[in-house]
Amino acid sequence: MAVKTGRQVEAARENVLVDLALQGGGSHGAFTWGVLDRLLEEPWLKIEAISGTSAGAMNAAVLVSGFMQDGAAGARKALDAYWGRVADAARFSPIQRSPLDRLLNRWSLDTSPGYIMLDLMSRLVSPYNLNPMGHNPIRGLLEESIDFAHLNEAPIKLFITATNVHTGRGRIFRNKEITPDVLLASACLPTMFQAIEIDGEPYWDGGYAGNPTISPLVRESEASDVILVQINPRERRETPRTASEILDRLNEISFNAPLLKELRMIALLRQAADPGSGEGRRWAEMRTHRIVTDKLQEFGATSKLNAEGAFLQLLKEEGRKTAEGFLAEHGDDLGKRATADLDVLLAEC
Repeated sequence: MAVKTGRQVEAARENVLVDLALQGGGSHGAFTWGVLDRLLEEPWLKIEAISGTSAGAMNAAVLVSGFMQDGAAGARKALDAYWGRVADAARFSPIQRSPLDRLLNRWSLDTSPGYIMLDLMSRLVSPYNLNPMGHNPIRGLLEESIDFAHLNEAPIKLFITATNVHTGRGRIFRNKEITPDVLLASACLPTMFQAIEIDGEPYWDGGYAGNPTISPLVRESEASDVILVQINPRERRETPRTASEILDRLNEISFNAPLLKELRMIALLRQAADPGSGEGRRWAEMRTHRIVTDKLQEFGATSKLNAEGAFLQLLKEEGRKTAEGFLAEHGDDLGKRATADLDVLLAEC
């Protein structure tokens, strides 16, 4: 009897439709780059939709644009090119690690003169005065990396979240609505950049309203498996004591709160949903998974502004390794059962 090789077994595996939910977190989005790079190597994983915020939104749009050109291989190539451009641009940034940080092999910017000056100015001076022309260096990188004109033709649905400044509510932008302004709005930190105006309304970072938003994946996608890639620490083991540590932890809690609230809501809906009805069945059948690493906590919050090529590559490799571990442990669960227990969140309420 002939024995199938590993490649033949892999090729025979039934396809699994999945949705991706990508958190934001500055340069830590390179961890998500690594996760996506590894997931895209699996031909049986078929991405139906992606919800992203901030850096997660940029990863999502770049992936979809590249996928339109050459499938999974094109998506991986596009992500490599985008993050390569980010690293190239960072070489000319005034925000660099200090000699002390480099000597101690730290990736944070806690003692960086450029970062300290920027942090101080952002607390005292409005971005409307500090940057009156509203310049954002990421705009050019996005325009080089993404084919915005044809995103509406993509086979993968996109859901990008930004926060309306006037109402405080999140707005979800879909494929045909996505422009460079939408992605910049999704990543717009209010103390660093002017609000991005879209359709006459100002928008800030989507993390304040959904980091990322999960509900459209349930309502508008055919996939029943959602893989959440988290880069914003939910828990920290030590109590913050310095002013900067306290502020950083407050920001982490703020950016995690909408996601945790939505996951609790989903857990409740799953328990109450009628599995025999249309939308009720969608909620009841939803299977959630998480890809997360504790490694990101070691770098500190200020490292989210460090876009050095070596750091981005380190994060990418951590993302690939973490995704590899997820596939080894839970790959067979995809399409069958959830691996993230949302009911635990209800016990915390």
